[in-house]
Amino acid sequence: MTSFAEARAFLLRHREDYEAAVAGFRWPDATDFNWALDWFDAVLATEPDSRDRPALRIVDLAAGTDRSIGFADLSRRSNRVANLLAGRGIAKGDRVVLLAGSVQPLWEAMLAAMKLGAVVIPATTALTASELGDRLERGRARAVVAAPDQAAKCEAVASPGTLRFVTEGPAAPGWTSLDEAEGLPDGFAPAQRASGEDPLLLYFTSGTTALPKLVRHSHASYPVGALSTLYWLGLKPGDLHLNVSSPGWAKHAWSSVFAPWAAGATVVAINQPRFEAAPLLAAIARCGVTTLCAPPTAWRLFVQEDLAAVRTSLREVCGAGEPLNPEVIETVRRAWGLTIRDGYGQTETTAQVGNSPGQPVKPGAMGRPLPGYVVDLLDPDGRPAAEGEVCLRLGASRPLGLMQGYEGEGGTVGGADGALFRTGDVAFRDADRYLTFVGRADDVFKSSDYRISPFELESVLVEHPAVIEAAVVPRPDPLRLAVPVAYVIPAAGAAPDRATALSIFRLLGARLAPFKRVRHIVFVDALPKTISGKIRRVELRRRESAAPEAAPSTGAAVFDLAGFTADDLAP
Repeated sequence: MTSFAEARAFLLRHREDYEAAVAGFRWPDATDFNWALDWFDAVLATEPDSRDRPALRIVDLAAGTDRSIGFADLSRRSNRVANLLAGRGIAKGDRVVLLAGSVQPLWEAMLAAMKLGAVVIPATTALTASELGDRLERGRARAVVAAPDQAAKCEAVASPGTLRFVTEGPAAPGWTSLDEAEGLPDGFAPAQRASGEDPLLLYFTSGTTALPKLVRHSHASYPVGALSTLYWLGLKPGDLHLNVSSPGWAKHAWSSVFAPWAAGATVVAINQPRFEAAPLLAAIARCGVTTLCAPPTAWRLFVQEDLAAVRTSLREVCGAGEPLNPEVIETVRRAWGLTIRDGYGQTETTAQVGNSPGQPVKPGAMGRPLPGYVVDLLDPDGRPAAEGEVCLRLGASRPLGLMQGYEGEGGTVGGADGALFRTGDVAFRDADRYLTFVGRADDVFKSSDYRISPFELESVLVEHPAVIEAAVVPRPDPLRLAVPVAYVIPAAGAAPDRATALSIFRLLGARLAPFKRVRHIVFVDALPKTISGKIRRVELRRRESAAPEAAPSTGAAVFDLAGFTADDLAP
C-alpha cells in the first residue's frame, strides 16, 4: 500500500503533469496513520531540511508585529498543550469547540487535539452567542478553547460542566489558560492513539437554506485527503503560503493547516482589524509570500488597486469559495503575469476540481477533477449529462477526502454512503473535461423554458465598473414563469440612479442573449449572506416569491428594463 509520504512525493514530482498525476495517483493507506504524530512530529519537526524552517508566521498589521515559529518548536509547544488538556480531563473522542482568531495557540490547540484524539469543532469568532450555543449543544462539546475576547460569549451559553480554556493571558475563575502549558514536558504519548477512521473534525455547514448540518471528518479524510488540495494549490517545500480565510471554516483547514504543512511550506497569517486590500497587498509583497489563495470577494477588491505597482514574490495564485469571473482573472494576469487558478470543493470534501499548475486555464472554468476524485455529471433522472449535478463516485473510487458523513442525533452518520455522493452543485463539462460552475441545483431557474444560471449573469454584472457585487434571483412572471432580477451593490463613487442602471442594462444587452437579460435592477447597500460570507440567494428568492413589489421596501432604488426605450438601450 502507498504511504502518505510516497503519495505526497508522487504529486510533488508530477505537479505540472496533470495526466500523469491523475493516472498514477493512489490514496495512501491511512488506517493506522495519525497525521500530527506520524507526519508533523516524526517528519517535519525532525528531519534536518525542515525542522528549523518556519511552520507558522503571523503578521499583525495593527500591532506591527511579525513572528515565526519553526516546525520543531511548534511540535514541542503542541505537545505541552496536549499534556495540559489531558491533565484537565480531555481524552480521545471528547469534543472541543475551538473559538479563536489567527493566533499561534489556535494551531497549537489543533495539533494537540489531533495527538489526543479529541474531536475539534472549529468555530468563527463572528458567531453570535445563540449560534455558539447551538454548536456546543448539537456538537455535544465537552470543552471549549476560546480567545480572551470570546470568553464572555462562552460563559453565556456553555453548560456548567463544560471545561473552559483560554488561548492566552490570565484565566478567569473556572478557566485554564493555555499559557500554563509552558512548564509541562516537551514529549507527549497519547493514552489511546487516534488514527484512520477515528473522528477528528466536526464542521457546521453555512446553512444557506436551513439549520447548519454537522459534517464529520476523520483523521484520514481531511489531513490525508488534503493531498488533492496540495496538488491544486501547487505548493512546494519551503513555500510561504497565505490563505485569506478566517479560522472556523473548512477552507482554513484546507489551506492554513493541512495542505501547506503536507508540502512542508510555511503557513502565513496576516491579521488586520478589517479587510483592506492595499495594506494586505503591501504585506504580501514585504513578506515574500510565494503562494496565495483568496476568495472572489478579496480578488475583486484587489483588482481595484494598482496591482502593477505591487512587486510580489508570488508564483501561484488561486481562488476558491465561489467561481471567479474571467475579467478579474485577466486583470491580475495583465498586472502580475500570473493566472488565478480556480478550484472547487466543499466543507464535505477536500479540493475536488481545480485548474492545476502548468495546465491551460479556460476562462470561467473551475478546472478538471483532481487526483483521487472521479466526478460524474448527472441530470435530475440520474443519467450522464454534459450539464448536470456534480457527483462523486464512491465504492472502490471513493475519495479519501470525502467526509465520513452528516452527523445526526445520537452520533449517527449518513449521507456519504451508497454509489454516489451528490454535491448539490450543477456544472457543465466541455470536450476537454473542464468543468464550469453553473450554480446550486436550487439556484438555477427557468425563464420561458430556458435554464438561467445566476452565476453567469452575475459574472457579466460585476464587469461593470459601477458594480462591486451582485446577486441574481428569479422574480415570478405571468408570461415567462420567471424573469431575472439583479440585486446590485454599487461601487464606491457610483450613484444608484437611472443613469447607472441604464449603463448596466446596456452592458447586459450587449453581452447576453435576450432570454437571459436582467429585467429589474435593485440597488442595495448590502446582500444577505451566511456567516461564512456566501450570498443567501434563497432569502432574496423568498422576498421575490412572497411580494416582488415589496422587495425594495427598505428604500432601495429600483429600475425596470421596461422603463427604458429602445433608443435608450442602444449602444
